[in-house]
Amino acid sequence: MTHTIVNPADGSIVTSVTASSLEETDLAIARAARAQRGWAALAPADRARALRRFAAAVDSAVEELAALEVQNSGHPISQARWEAGHVRDVLEYYSAAPERLFGRQIPVAGGLDVTFQEPLGVVGVITPWNFPMTIAAWGFAPALAAGNAVVLKPAEWTPLTSLRLAELGLESGLPEGLFQVIPGRGSVVGERFVTNETVRKVVFTGSTEVGKRIMAGCADQVKRVTLELGGKSANIVFADADLEKAAATAPSGVFENAGQDCCARSRILVERSVYERFMELLEPAVQGVRVGDPADESTEMGPLVAAAHLERVRSFVPDDADVAFRGSAPAGAGFWFPPTVLTPARDARAAREEIFGPVVAVFPFDDEADAIGFANASEYGLSGSIWTRDLSRGIRVARAVESGNLSVNSHSSVRYSTPFGGFKQSGLGRELGPDAPLAFTETKNVYIAVD
Repeated sequence: MTHTIVNPADGSIVTSVTASSLEETDLAIARAARAQRGWAALAPADRARALRRFAAAVDSAVEELAALEVQNSGHPISQARWEAGHVRDVLEYYSAAPERLFGRQIPVAGGLDVTFQEPLGVVGVITPWNFPMTIAAWGFAPALAAGNAVVLKPAEWTPLTSLRLAELGLESGLPEGLFQVIPGRGSVVGERFVTNETVRKVVFTGSTEVGKRIMAGCADQVKRVTLELGGKSANIVFADADLEKAAATAPSGVFENAGQDCCARSRILVERSVYERFMELLEPAVQGVRVGDPADESTEMGPLVAAAHLERVRSFVPDDADVAFRGSAPAGAGFWFPPTVLTPARDARAAREEIFGPVVAVFPFDDEADAIGFANASEYGLSGSIWTRDLSRGIRVARAVESGNLSVNSHSSVRYSTPFGGFKQSGLGRELGPDAPLAFTETKNVYIAVD
């Protein structure tokens, strides 16, 4: 079985990719298990050196990877180039981990008690189509650093950069079978990661619906799982904020990657006394977003990833929708949708459900308690922003909003050097940060009697 890869900008066929069968998936997992034993036996300094070589190989292929992502995912070239460089940076960052997976000596009577951080074995990573390279690196880099092997299933729509990363790993000298990318259907490859007992952990980024099924399946083997799921994040703007900056940056907080971002600030909450002024400032900022050919260096927003997803996003903006204003998008071939600002009721579908497209809903609020209450009136809790000149308020509201990643006077809340993960139905477990490799280890406790 093959899957046809389509260029989202014009609908043309790029290539086709053969989907792996259940038997091929099992063979890949078995290869990973064999490779992992040798990898774990290496001196930590040697594993670190191998990861640095992998990072150097990615660095030499940044332009190639970026061009692939433009063609496969429709990402603007400037964004895709950053994403490829980010993979390199993530590998470099976690290359320091093998020599720093320290255990502890615990005082006990009659002997010595020590702990060791032991790798899990084989880790299955399932990645989404919205950020194929970056999210893949967040899973495979710390897992490899901790001494594990990785089998990775990319999304069916966007496998090309992940496949190339696996080739670069081999070219850089990683052992055969240690890091494999297995394209295929989620119901085949992804499901086998869950049911195959050799896979000791599953890392999944995607929809909350699928994440729940993976979590339930892993429970059968008490298998570890990390889930990064949906979001409906709030961008809270108080009256004392720098309104010009908050409005100017709001489009990047929701329309980057055409809104196909689980961290998108897709609900903007504005204090009622400055609501009208904020909307006046937001309109030119939205209409100024440069939407067009992803290969153009000046493009800020490209197309949606697929025709089916375009139809889903359109369903949130019917003819009778409360559209405040819109930006522009190319007409003709490709999966284009313009940046769109809605002003719906608080109980509207666009206020509750994850749209995953360039659509944002704006709401007034009365006071701090109202803003916090509405921000938390969601099953999700992944990201969000708070705009205020009052730092005490910024910290207070950040503590009160039920979300895993928040920023004050900024839309930046995801870094490979700090923890990342969601609250409520946005996820389980914390990825990234200096402790991320520990999520791919078991703590072994050993008591040594000294009679």
